[in-house]
Amino acid sequence: MRITIERTEKDGSIALQESGGFAIVTINRPDLKNALTNRMWVDLKTVGKRITQNPKNKVVILRGKDQLFTSGSDLKQFNHLSMEEANDAFRMMEEAISTFERIPLPTIGVINGPAMGAGFQLALACDIRVGTPNTRMGMPVGRLGITLNQAFAKRIADLIGKSRTMDLVYTGRLYNPQECYDLGLINYLIDEDTDVNHYAIELGKKIMEQSPASVLAVKRALSFNNPTVTIPWETGLDSSVDAYDFPEGVSAFVEKRKPNFKRN
Repeated sequence: MRITIERTEKDGSIALQESGGFAIVTINRPDLKNALTNRMWVDLKTVGKRITQNPKNKVVILRGKDQLFTSGSDLKQFNHLSMEEANDAFRMMEEAISTFERIPLPTIGVINGPAMGAGFQLALACDIRVGTPNTRMGMPVGRLGITLNQAFAKRIADLIGKSRTMDLVYTGRLYNPQECYDLGLINYLIDEDTDVNHYAIELGKKIMEQSPASVLAVKRALSFNNPTVTIPWETGLDSSVDAYDFPEGVSAFVEKRKPNFKRN
């Protein structure tokens, strides 16, 4: 097991734990609802890129420390930034978020608390999201004069539609756990007696049992027409079968056994 902690600050850090095929990324600043500083966004991007350098990683889990995900960016820091510096900060947020969105591995977000603003965007960058009774999601930017760029707006609209996205920004409303589940913002809503981190691990193990070719192909196919996402791997879109996994999967089905899929 390898654990990496990016540049620890007095007010937060990003940790990467790699073990058993999992790359587990933890946002660690619980005293301030895991709000990310500019430096933490930079470190998050660095960690995201590092994940793909380890061929043993098969599934990514993104979570926050304690019963939290992340409330987004630390807004207090913007009180001391110029307009140019503020715009640079938002560009870095998008770079970090899109880095996780483009990871050529299945990604699971553990949304065990508030996911607001840029934190909401980071949650939506994950392929699958697990929610709890503590989950809250929203984009309360109207009170701050923050204007959503195309990538930010598209991530929300792709899941809940144009009108609901506008309503979310127009009113500053926050979705409760059941609303998040009903709208598809979270894929699973567990009860308070279930350990969400254990649930995410078991979900990841189930994903690892599937054909890697099938898993990665659907991620690439769904991002193919999205101008904000480019998945960096070489799998032909014109092929419907994998040269190894397809015959192995069919043989396993016929022989009534568990398939032994290719593991790079």
